[in-house]
Amino acid sequence: MRRLLKLALLASLAVAGRTLLVRKLRGVDDGPISTTGRGGRSAAMATLAIRRAGDRTWTKARQRLADDEGRRRLQAELERRDAADVVGALGNMKGAMMKLGQMASYLDEGMPEPMREALAGLRSDAPAMSGDLALSEIEAALGRPLHEMFETLDAVPMASASIGQVHRGVTLDGREVAVKVQYPGIADAISADLDNSETLAMLLGIVFPGLDPKALVEELRARITEELDYTKEAANVSLFADYYRGHPEIWVPDVIKELSSTRVLTTEFVRGQRFETIYEASQADRDRVAEVLYRFVFRSLNRQFVFNGDPHPGNYLLADDGRVAFVDFGLVKHFNQAEIDQFARLIRAMLERSAADFRQTAEEVDVLRAGAPFSDQEIYDWFSAYYELILEDRAITVTSEYSGRLLRKTFDARTNEILKYSNVPPTFALIQRINLGLFSLMGRLEATANWRAISEELWMWTNAGPSTPMGQAEAAWLASGVSTAGGSSGDHPAPIEPSES
Repeated sequence: MRRLLKLALLASLAVAGRTLLVRKLRGVDDGPISTTGRGGRSAAMATLAIRRAGDRTWTKARQRLADDEGRRRLQAELERRDAADVVGALGNMKGAMMKLGQMASYLDEGMPEPMREALAGLRSDAPAMSGDLALSEIEAALGRPLHEMFETLDAVPMASASIGQVHRGVTLDGREVAVKVQYPGIADAISADLDNSETLAMLLGIVFPGLDPKALVEELRARITEELDYTKEAANVSLFADYYRGHPEIWVPDVIKELSSTRVLTTEFVRGQRFETIYEASQADRDRVAEVLYRFVFRSLNRQFVFNGDPHPGNYLLADDGRVAFVDFGLVKHFNQAEIDQFARLIRAMLERSAADFRQTAEEVDVLRAGAPFSDQEIYDWFSAYYELILEDRAITVTSEYSGRLLRKTFDARTNEILKYSNVPPTFALIQRINLGLFSLMGRLEATANWRAISEELWMWTNAGPSTPMGQAEAAWLASGVSTAGGSSGDHPAPIEPSES
């Protein structure tokens, strides 16, 4: 009887939830789904959780009475409702919940098709604040009237996302700029979201059925608040911009320091197209862009000792001059030489193909618990998936199947016993975003290159000569001394204490 009452209660909640959803989709406004206030956001997400749980329970009950075709139809309908409900809630929010949706939106493999399509809309276009409010926030944050700083400043934003939105402007001296302004009240909204980690985990469980979302939730909790201080991001932008100045393929737009503050960040304007347009380009163009991304990530890590921890399409633009522009540096990890050496030890042990040596190294750098009940070869084979692109000195095509396999390997402990004995120490936590972000994009591009040869150009212990035309152009750039990368070795240009910003 208790089970029947529970089922009836959940079913009634599901019906009410579906009625609300249909009214929303038809444009009938019953009020906002969420607010920036702690109580409103928590209540909205709790309602969403109950509604989705009730819908799933009711659907499973109906599937037990249906034939195979009916079960498939009911499952497809459930997935569409999941997508509409979750994305509808996230799309009306700012802060951590929206950030979660955007992070998930570029992990294309391992989620139902309706969810993948629905989340794509969160990548660049969250609901914007009004133009008057945005302009007044910019003026207040910079402490001067707008006419004393800008010749023009568009009230309609170019893009809006989880923490702020971007407006196009022209300075008094004629420079085209992009002005990112933070949403008012966003700090309180993020705090409310991060205090509700169970709901974050629930949402990830809907987006990725069968995956353990705890690791991503913890990373979100630990990192997202760092993005609220735009002075930190400005320092990161300047570090990358100085290093890559004059690079033939990479452009980091400069910060306009006098027009930036803790809540406003002004940079050079990028004329170009969204990154997603590259998916429709020729394979040669997709290969070139993938090589640019690969060189940017691993040159920055191995030579500059920094990692931009938010690699997803919304942070890349295809500039009209052919370069790839990198435009978001709110989440950057700085490393020291000892930490970089840990990464190098694992790579070298893997390339030497000694299972015993790799296991010993993995335990010493704390990515594997000592005494795991598996053979050395089983340990080596399991970790080798993360190094598959560089194990052999030959051209390899990155596929969506490969990036999807890495995603499941990273999260799904229920079907992966070795994962239960692996560890992600603080030094390695943000590096996992390479597997989740960069390789997901490269798989979508179906990019082909000799990634081992390119890596040997970038590793400090190999320092090999150019292996591609882009490598030759990069070598000429290094030799020119235009940037802080210095001479041909491109070694770490200046000491940086280990910190996160």
